Amino acid sequence: MTGPIPQRRDEAAELAAALGEPDWRAPRVRPLDRRLAVDRDSVERGLASLVLTVIELLRQLMERQALRRVDLGDLTEDEVERIGVTLMALEEQMTALREHFGLAPEDLNLDLGPLGPLL
Repeated sequence: MTGPIPQRRDEAAELAAALGEPDWRAPRVRPLDRRLAVDRDSVERGLASLVLTVIELLRQLMERQALRRVDLGDLTEDEVERIGVTLMALEEQMTALREHFGLAPEDLNLDLGPLGPLL
């Protein structure tokens, strides 16, 4: 199969031309620009922060669900007591894990851009 090689379409250049910038050129990316500055500690801390954020989200959802069920009167006193003890134990474990990884409570959140913070 021979024939002309299709030209690669440069959508960014076309957009720039449409916006009145016909001389626009894509910035040159050097190989060093593609590297990320990562080290073991920052990767571990970032991963711990992400995982603990998800756990904190689930903990808060479980707590709200439990409070809703308590308010509705769906639970016996024993169940309410057991849920309370469980949520307090989970909170203590979260505090211990945050301290282990050197994270503050405000570190366990994600900025969702226009939607606002996750927690």
